[in-house]
Amino acid sequence: MKNIRNFCIIAHIDHGKSTLADRLLEYTNTVSQREMQDQVLDDMDLEKERGITIKSHAIQMNYKDYVLNLIDTPGHVDFSYEVSRSIAACEGALLVVDATQGIQAQTISNLYLALENDLEIIPVMNKIDLDSAMPDEVADEIVDLLGCPREDILSCSAKTGAGVPEILEAIVGRIPAPEGDPEAPLQALVFDSVFNPFRGIISYFRIMNGAIKTNDWVKFVSTEKEYHADEIGVLRLNMEPRKELRAGDVGYIISGIKTSTEVRVGDTVTHVQRPCEKAIAGFESVKPMVFAGVYPVDSDDYEELRASIEKLQLNDASLTFEPESSLALGFGFRCGFLGLLHMEIVQERLEREFNMDVITTVPNVQYKVRLTNGEEKDVYNPSGMPEPNNIAEVYEPYIHAQIITKADFIGPVIKLCMDKRGILKNQTYLTTDRIEITFDLPLGEVVFDFYDKLKSISKGYASFDYYLNGFQPSKLVKLEILLNGDPVDALSTLTHVDNAYPIGRRMCEKLKELIPRQQFDVAIQAAIGSKIIARETVRQVRKDVTAKCYGGDITRKRKLLEKQKEGKKRMRQVGSVEVPQSAFLAVLKLD
Repeated sequence: MKNIRNFCIIAHIDHGKSTLADRLLEYTNTVSQREMQDQVLDDMDLEKERGITIKSHAIQMNYKDYVLNLIDTPGHVDFSYEVSRSIAACEGALLVVDATQGIQAQTISNLYLALENDLEIIPVMNKIDLDSAMPDEVADEIVDLLGCPREDILSCSAKTGAGVPEILEAIVGRIPAPEGDPEAPLQALVFDSVFNPFRGIISYFRIMNGAIKTNDWVKFVSTEKEYHADEIGVLRLNMEPRKELRAGDVGYIISGIKTSTEVRVGDTVTHVQRPCEKAIAGFESVKPMVFAGVYPVDSDDYEELRASIEKLQLNDASLTFEPESSLALGFGFRCGFLGLLHMEIVQERLEREFNMDVITTVPNVQYKVRLTNGEEKDVYNPSGMPEPNNIAEVYEPYIHAQIITKADFIGPVIKLCMDKRGILKNQTYLTTDRIEITFDLPLGEVVFDFYDKLKSISKGYASFDYYLNGFQPSKLVKLEILLNGDPVDALSTLTHVDNAYPIGRRMCEKLKELIPRQQFDVAIQAAIGSKIIARETVRQVRKDVTAKCYGGDITRKRKLLEKQKEGKKRMRQVGSVEVPQSAFLAVLKLD
């Protein structure tokens, strides 16, 4: 055990985690030159296309006499749950900071996560080979943040490989060996799982105490289900079977589990004959921030969609879902996501990995409503909102947001937060030209386009991190979209009174462009309760019925027009308006 080192790499987006992981694998000959490629641990096509890490990946390396278990982590705020799971399985962390950009918001929040779990932190300054690098200023920032001596900060270039041997030496020298008793009853923490169509569910675990052998009888503590350990092993580039794994090891177990609900991330694995006394503590369940309805395009695919989401949930434990139905879209699921990027990624993975065509409704957050009779109710989507005359007060979730930006952009950033009904709490200069601004913001305002706008007004320099900060009373109304007098529940949203009119106006204009013309006039209306606040009309497609009538009495033309009018009237009664998928998506990107 004294030769094992378990560590993760934490950093902000684009500070070079995956590239550094590539160099470590190359230097320790874990990956041969033939198999080497950029972002070797990011095995999803989506990750390569977007250049981001979505999943945390575990891999084992050998260096001198040591076994190093690296768990790579994502950097985006929407995947912070992945980071917390990786940290729970490690004793140390490499804190990577980009020498051209300095410390950013996600660096700080991931660092606090690691410090809460008593991890040994090794600060690493990356990208020192670039002309725009500022090693001295960034080193000062790291010293201020960590309070460590300057000589503890390692410099490297993950692209060229400079400084990588020193990092490996520091991992071996500074990170403590795992503690645990190989003779105690088995106690292993499940930190991830994947679904394999041939072998069932493969769970990844870190052994805290005890040992496990192939063919042992094991059980999962929270579900109390028992299984036969058909195969155990370690995670190299591919899975390598082993006869036995002991305390401190990171590995996988295949036991032919077919139903996804039987494996939970954060669960504890133990032996059936000699179980451990208690489960491993300190693992929180995830709190979704954004809720949206996911519906199959073809309602016959409902069961298939359920199976797909269950399999996806195995690999992405921060996704939550429950069944719901909609008048416009039939049966589907109300899914909880950690943010908009997370929602987009889940939608793309459903399409790519499971060939599911889905419609996603307008995202919402969770509101609390106090009724006039004194009851409290949680509302997850606009259709669940009670009638206005039954509502005493509506509470919406607020977040505590930290924004770190260059001093040049402070004006536009504060204006953006004020426009989103934010309350300025604090301003701190980190260096002469970098400032940390703290705001309290309503989560519902941040959900749509806040992050994109923040990036564009700060030329990509601002970084953003947040955590939930309770509920506050607010004047919210339910904005409904009506097509020919029928409400389309998938397009209705909950919004603040002050924003209702401009949003309703813009939605009607947008839908007018996207809804195809029919044989009859289509009225698009935005309404709050029974009050219509905006209207657009999609004009009907008409045939010129009077074309064959020339000369003669006007009554001949009038007779034809009256006949056409009757037909249009009858058509309006039976005709229904199909809302194209592009309309649902366009409403998300109103600006």
